[in-house]
Amino acid sequence: MALSKRIFIFYFLFVALCGYFMVHIFSRQVYPSVRQTTEETLVDTANFLAEIVAFDLQDEKITPEYLQKRMISYQERDPDAKIWDVEKHDVSLNVYITDKNGIVLFDSENRAVGQDYSKWRDVYLTLRGQYGARSSKGVSKNDPKGVLSIMYVGAPIYHQGEIIGVLTVFKPNSTTDAYIASAKAELTFFALILLATSIVVGAILSWWLGVSFRKLIDYAKKLGQGEREEQPQFYGKDLNVLASTLSNLREELDGKEYVEHYVNTLTHELKSPLAAIRGASELLQNDMDKATQQQFLENIDRESARLQNLIDRVLKLSMVEKKQALEAQQTIHLANIMDEVLNGFISLIQQKELDVQCEINDGLYFNGDHFLMTQALSNIISNAVDFMPKEGRLIIDGKDHNNHIVLTIYNEGPHIPNYALSRLYERFYSLPRPDSGEKSTGLGLNFVKEIMALHKGKISIQNQDNGVLVMLIIPKNIIQN
Repeated sequence: MALSKRIFIFYFLFVALCGYFMVHIFSRQVYPSVRQTTEETLVDTANFLAEIVAFDLQDEKITPEYLQKRMISYQERDPDAKIWDVEKHDVSLNVYITDKNGIVLFDSENRAVGQDYSKWRDVYLTLRGQYGARSSKGVSKNDPKGVLSIMYVGAPIYHQGEIIGVLTVFKPNSTTDAYIASAKAELTFFALILLATSIVVGAILSWWLGVSFRKLIDYAKKLGQGEREEQPQFYGKDLNVLASTLSNLREELDGKEYVEHYVNTLTHELKSPLAAIRGASELLQNDMDKATQQQFLENIDRESARLQNLIDRVLKLSMVEKKQALEAQQTIHLANIMDEVLNGFISLIQQKELDVQCEINDGLYFNGDHFLMTQALSNIISNAVDFMPKEGRLIIDGKDHNNHIVLTIYNEGPHIPNYALSRLYERFYSLPRPDSGEKSTGLGLNFVKEIMALHKGKISIQNQDNGVLVMLIIPKNIIQN
């Protein structure tokens, strides 16, 4: 399973569980909170009414008929109230009054007059000066067969500091169900919104992390395979630091391998010219004629130039190989840069009387490093001219193909031996020139290959007809740093 999917599943389960427990806990708190609010209101109401009837009760002037009429009028009222989003069109408060012995003197429902309520918790505790309240099952007035949960709250009726009775107010708990349901519905709605938002955020976060980690893994794989790859950039600082660490680690490892390789190969390549210079210098210490002396001096000069050329090319190649991406890019006109390169070989071309045919479309442009591309093309032209016979043909062609530039350089001359085709890009591998039999440093084509890799391009060399064809494929647009 992909990393992004695993992250998303874990995140979704975590958010879903947190959301569930949050809704569950809050839902459990809604019911008792509403009940507590209702009970607090009943306490105030009971105590207020107890003060109103206290005077009548002490004079035994309580007239049930009068109170009953008031209660009937009260119960017929339509409050027509909208409490938050719940509409209220009826009243549900009822009252009963007991004397100091717990005998019911008045009942708004006209059911319990004369009954002994002294054992009920609301009456029993209130008569003893304590807070009396209870929730009991009762019969619905509108539905005699229905059973309701009813909340009762008692308040003492005082006369001269003594409790002479109890007034109890009561109402069905079901009257608050609409408010509880409304609160739960609103809570559930916002919980679902939160969950949906969390899922979207989690999906985006998981996708971003998955993409970032895949880029980082691909980058690490390519570094491990020795490929030249530009360091990816991330929005997160930690990921950028990790990518930089990988890049630095790879550069350090490459640096160690690079030094070891070049010390061995360069030592081998330097032995021959150094031996020739040393041998010539030792012989010059002896007596000899001017002609022989001049010959040895020319050998020293030639081998010194060979050493200098080798060192210069090694330095250039090392500079290119250490680059992971192009640092500076500019728009390069292919026709112009090829003219610059050919002008550098004009004397050698005229000396060998070569037929140079250059047909490059004028509208071919690409982004790259002008200096490096000049060096690469110079190496290719140099090789082509060196291996061409006198009065040979050099054909250069440049065309546009699928957002790429295809540059072909064909030179008449001997074919490359089959055994050498697979080794052309090896460092220090070179074939002898037909005219002189001398070998080059063997770094030119490796240098060209590295430059093409930096430009996200390719180079191929193959035998064709009576010569050799070099093909360069160059993207028009290089990825910017």
